[in-house]
Amino acid sequence: MTVMKTSLRNFFAHKGRMALSAVAVLLSVAFVCGTLVFTDTMNTTFDKLFAATSSDVTVSAKSASNTGETTAGNGKPPVLPAAVVDEVRKAQGVKSAEGTVFSTSVTVVDADKDNLSPSSGAPTIVGSWNGQDARTMKITEGAAPTNSGQVMVDADTADKHDLKLGDEIGVINAVGTHTAKISGIAAFQVTNPGAAIFYLDTRTAQRTLVGEPDVYTNVNVTAASGVSDAQLKKNVVAAIGADYKVQTAKETADANRKDVGEFLNVMKYAMLGFAGIAFLVGIFLIINTFSMLVAQRTREIGLMRAIGSSRKQVNRSVLAEALLLGVVGSILGVGAGVGIAVGLMKLMSMTGMNLSTDDLTVAWTTPVIGMVLGIVVTVLAAYLPARRAGKVSPMAALRDIGAPADAKAGVVRAVLGVLLTGAGGAALYLATAADKASEGSLWLGLGVVLSLIGFVVIGPLLAGGVVRVLGAVLLRAFGPVGRMAERNALRNPRRTGATGAALMIGLALVACLSVVGSSMVASATEQLDKSVGTDFIIQNDQGQPLTPQAVQAVKKTPGLERVTEYKLLDADLITPDGKTSKNETINATDPSYVEDLRTETVAGDLADAYRPGSMSVFEGFATEHDLKIGSKVDVAFEDGRTASLTVRAITSDEVVIDKGAMYASIATVAQHVPAEKMPLDAMVLAAAKEGQQDAAYKALKSSLHDYPQYKVRDQTDYKEALKEQIGQMLNLIYGLLALAIVVAVLGVVNTLALSVVERTREIGLMRAIGLSRRQLRRMIRMESVVIALFGALLGLGLGMGWGATAQQLLALEGLNVLDIPWPTIIGVFIASAFVGLFAALVPAFRAGRMNVLNAIATD
Repeated sequence: MTVMKTSLRNFFAHKGRMALSAVAVLLSVAFVCGTLVFTDTMNTTFDKLFAATSSDVTVSAKSASNTGETTAGNGKPPVLPAAVVDEVRKAQGVKSAEGTVFSTSVTVVDADKDNLSPSSGAPTIVGSWNGQDARTMKITEGAAPTNSGQVMVDADTADKHDLKLGDEIGVINAVGTHTAKISGIAAFQVTNPGAAIFYLDTRTAQRTLVGEPDVYTNVNVTAASGVSDAQLKKNVVAAIGADYKVQTAKETADANRKDVGEFLNVMKYAMLGFAGIAFLVGIFLIINTFSMLVAQRTREIGLMRAIGSSRKQVNRSVLAEALLLGVVGSILGVGAGVGIAVGLMKLMSMTGMNLSTDDLTVAWTTPVIGMVLGIVVTVLAAYLPARRAGKVSPMAALRDIGAPADAKAGVVRAVLGVLLTGAGGAALYLATAADKASEGSLWLGLGVVLSLIGFVVIGPLLAGGVVRVLGAVLLRAFGPVGRMAERNALRNPRRTGATGAALMIGLALVACLSVVGSSMVASATEQLDKSVGTDFIIQNDQGQPLTPQAVQAVKKTPGLERVTEYKLLDADLITPDGKTSKNETINATDPSYVEDLRTETVAGDLADAYRPGSMSVFEGFATEHDLKIGSKVDVAFEDGRTASLTVRAITSDEVVIDKGAMYASIATVAQHVPAEKMPLDAMVLAAAKEGQQDAAYKALKSSLHDYPQYKVRDQTDYKEALKEQIGQMLNLIYGLLALAIVVAVLGVVNTLALSVVERTREIGLMRAIGLSRRQLRRMIRMESVVIALFGALLGLGLGMGWGATAQQLLALEGLNVLDIPWPTIIGVFIASAFVGLFAALVPAFRAGRMNVLNAIATD
């Protein structure tokens, strides 16, 4: 009880000094809890949606996907004949059965040909209005469609694009373009996460989405009273046989949930990973805080030991303070986490994904996880300072306060740091020497961990040399004030090292990712310049195939010398060694593709692979199956017959574009795949006539004006799109890393604030002998800048080493160019100086306001 009373008294006596550590715990816990609440809420939203939109039993084609995407590549959803509906109705326990048609392989445009698809990546769904939808949607304006000239739109899409009754829209898909006017607007009875939904009458949906009457994509079956979904499924299967996919409402919802859940899990664990980085950085802040508090209370602890307190009691006293800090920070963090989740929901709504706070889900495990993490991490971080406090002897009561016992890093620490850093460097070297990327990635991961820990341990040893160099370059120009700032930073190397290490972690990751991203862009750009011979690439950014009408529009464009179609087909390959390679991809193109992409071969000529009955294989596949020029491969097309093709070329694995591709001509493939099963073009390549590139570029954009879902890019556009895509990914990661950097900045603020308190008498004496307030503030700001730049130098150097190693692994995949983004690296280094200035604002201001006499009299 005495220990707890002492801990409470000390905690509240130094609550101001504990505040920033509590904020670090709060932010880290809030990020974890916010991530869990946000992803749980998204799961709840989708669960409600899937439960509301699933009929008791659903019947669909065997190859159908739950999302409505085409599975054959021909742009049309798999269907079943209308007769199946009649058979289902005759099954025992069926109350009603209704055939429906829907597809997500569509694009919907307004009268100005502007795309109405969601910008969030959510699907665009066009389907027939049916009884199941009537139960989950409420018509708020107009009426449901009854003929081919009418269409109904969901209220969210209508609001977003300012659509009104009577407005004309167009539905574009593989069948063609269908135009209709809005006859009604319907609102969801449950939260719509962001999909754009359009309804046609059944006959129009059949003709528009499939191109033929009397077929359906699904049969929605409702059970009679007293019949379970499982029993109804058995009855339906007995009635129609096993040639169709039959799912209960739970099975349909589970399948949909699995598709969405994979994406949500990736997002959740990625965000939790960054929360872990923030926790790691927070550990340094907490260690520094308690180390400095213990140093400042050396005389107090000595007196406690002199009057009978045991080492264990002193140790428990410090740990109890840490426990209180963890509890307070974690409780506040859990509450803040809910706020972060709501903020993320609002942010997602701005991008087009609608999430309602009515579905806000706070599972009981969320606050438990947040509290346990916050408390355990805080107590563990305070263990070393608590252990040092327990070692304070009673004689310490006779010494001055703040006489640091750890002014120099110990020999053991230095040796351990050197060994860890050396081991990390060796692992990174082994990663660069690996022959396979998978093997090298393991060494890379080990090298990153060991070198990071090594730099953290050796940080105090490095602080002396690095700070002296920074002082000579930056601080000496400011005379005595600059020299005092340098000496203050050197006064306690362990403290400077720990503070700089907190900033080092975030900046090391920033530098590493910058190098990797820049190298990827530079490598891909080099490959484009070296390999791509076409002028224009036409494709859909979401992976939708090109409709036949769009391809014809491209071919009719004036000023083009050639147009190359590019299709992808699934097939099983049976090689002469008797092995079967399942689900391989055959790249079927026009023979002109050899001019569009200059692919290196290790044997044969790629142009020969486009001869009748011929194909190419890639180097790794040829080696694995002992294939040579002239070898026969049986190709069993998924939607066609088996063809025996002759290997005429073996392409190199030392490429980036189309690495691992196996080519055959469209004409060869067409002999074995029925026309109705032939997939649409994944992309189309076009080359302009000599000297007509600019005119052809404009003409192509004009030709595809009615098809806004497709992008026309020349090589410059393609490079910019690649750079933008990688840049967006990096910006997202930088945004998530920002939390760790914020916690690191709090660490700098905390270190300076506590060091000002520690040096109160010293500051008073300097002011008494003539140091002005302005000079004092400048000295503290310079000390802060040096510490920040020390952390930045370590982090950027370490990160560039990691990035260069990672690039060597990418080189094994054909990305051979190492590109250091010096503008970014220099910008981050300069920004670190401003971070140091910002962190010093409050401590410098408080130091300048000290009363000189009171400061000198401080015990």
